[in-house]
Amino acid sequence: MAIFARDLSVRSYRNFERYELALDEGVTVLVGRNAQGKTNLVEALQLLTAGQSFRKPSPAELVQTGEEGCSLSLRLEGDGRVLDHELVVASARRSFRRNGKKCTASGVRGALPSVLFCPDDLDMVKRSASVRRGALDSFGMQMSERYAQLVSAYERTVEQRNNLLKERFCTRDLLAAWNESIASTGASLLVHRLALLARIRAHFVRAYASIAPHEVADMAYQPSIGDLEHAGAATSADEAARAELRLEAQERFLACLEERADEELRRGLTLSGPHRDEILLTVDGRDARHFASQGQQRSLVLAWKVAEVEVTRDILGRPPLLLLDDVMSELDAHRREAFLGFIAGEVQTVITTTNLGYFSDEILSRAKVVRVGDGDDGVEGGVARET
Repeated sequence: MAIFARDLSVRSYRNFERYELALDEGVTVLVGRNAQGKTNLVEALQLLTAGQSFRKPSPAELVQTGEEGCSLSLRLEGDGRVLDHELVVASARRSFRRNGKKCTASGVRGALPSVLFCPDDLDMVKRSASVRRGALDSFGMQMSERYAQLVSAYERTVEQRNNLLKERFCTRDLLAAWNESIASTGASLLVHRLALLARIRAHFVRAYASIAPHEVADMAYQPSIGDLEHAGAATSADEAARAELRLEAQERFLACLEERADEELRRGLTLSGPHRDEILLTVDGRDARHFASQGQQRSLVLAWKVAEVEVTRDILGRPPLLLLDDVMSELDAHRREAFLGFIAGEVQTVITTTNLGYFSDEILSRAKVVRVGDGDDGVEGGVARET
């Protein structure tokens, strides 16, 4: 049974003094001029479902100018449950609550994962590998608490090891004390990434073929520690096979750390591990980062987002909340229609736009259209009004 986001309420948040929004189980279109707060509402939904924001704001940045704090709340219903998620910012610190009980960000993840598609994502193919790794990890953290724990632990270990490398007193012997820890955590994270990317790849290839039927897209994970002989075991149900892969990755990681220790000491950086890995996207066998046209790049990102929706359904047995922030204006008519065709009627979706002309009459006839903003005065608070 699906779980739906029902009611969003914000107070003293960003440009909103007060705003309440009832969401449709299907498609909700938020329409209004630029700078009216549509993206802020999408961010609020992401914070209350994924526990994080694509903007990576400080707590103070969430608070309306002149106010001391803010609150955001979202009611979820379905699967025989009612869940109230809340985020409160006070004294420049944020705290989450679930059904009135204080929790960490992980406490609001998983019940209704969200998949966000925004204009910045359209540059994902051409940008650095960290962007693609970040996209994979952000999604994985919603699918698995273990994945989230590994990302956090690994990032913390890399930061601490880098700090040590920058110290004048750092030696190879001191580094060796850290190597076992970083290799163990990094190997486990690598196995989780390989398994998740394999799931995404299966849907990604099919989705791209539907958008561009005369081309073949693919993706592959490229570890900085080199190819792994047992990489295929990442998707195995056999825990022994997965353990063998983790051990292989850990041993390879340790060997790389030893081999590059002198270079790391010179540069003050950890040069091997999951934080240096690449996710290769290809079209007809050619590296998309160097050879894909703008249209092909956008089709690759569309296919990735469709794949995230489908993988959520595979893992949890229900679709995510799909958040589309001002991307319709960035896509041509063919890609808009193809993307909406994948999700229309099956995935709860919130779309922001400045122009309803980007949508077919058929889509609009089934969507709830909400105007954000009030005339020429912008948004000063108030209840969302349906058009």
